[in-house]
Amino acid sequence: MIKKILVSQPKPSSDKSPYFDIAARHGVDIVFRPFIKVEGLSARDFRAQKISLSDITAVVFTSRHAIDHFFQLAKELRFVVPEDMKYFCITEQVALYIQKFVQYRKRKVFYGSTGKFNDLLPAMVKHKNEHYFVPMSDVHNDEIKNLLDEKKLNHVEGVMYRTVPNEFLDNEPFDYDMLVFFSPSGIQSLLHTFPNFQQGDTAIATFGPTTAKAVRDAGLRLDLEAPSQQYPSITSALNAYITEANKKK
Repeated sequence: MIKKILVSQPKPSSDKSPYFDIAARHGVDIVFRPFIKVEGLSARDFRAQKISLSDITAVVFTSRHAIDHFFQLAKELRFVVPEDMKYFCITEQVALYIQKFVQYRKRKVFYGSTGKFNDLLPAMVKHKNEHYFVPMSDVHNDEIKNLLDEKKLNHVEGVMYRTVPNEFLDNEPFDYDMLVFFSPSGIQSLLHTFPNFQQGDTAIATFGPTTAKAVRDAGLRLDLEAPSQQYPSITSALNAYITEANKKK
């Protein structure tokens, strides 16, 4: 019987989220509690990478986290971001977020339309004389670096923020019938926080193939995997799973 679900994401800002429909339809309690959080590097840790921000003329942002921590670290490092700095963003939504820190000018802000880095590359190639800097998380691969190398663009990558476990309090109950994960980091955090975790009857659901693989690699049982041809979203998959699970009981 599924009565209480932990969704390892922040609570949706809109009341129209499908999660709330599921809770009302099935009479289940859905708790939004991320297993991971993002924190910025200290100025000291960033300096250890020996990256000179004064040499860069363009910044590549792949997320809002990257924007937040770039400008925060720039402030801590007393680096005055030049007014003519160019910004290349993975999506328009990320590009618009820059307004939180600098005046938005279309002539110096560029963005892709699909959310894939390959879609942003043509704009960067048009500005091939720029010295690009890519703020990154401590958890990353070399995909972006390799693509920029392939295009012979002058670039440097630097870690500016890290993903860490979002610790549970000692008196915080962990009595969920189902856990929903969206990244391998969430699985790692579960095992870090509860090293003696015994799955038992607790169902585990994932969204995305890498997260599903992380569950299996950890020796845990994967009860629900999305997306699928029948259920393209995690909420549609959850709705079907809860309907079937609670019907059996």
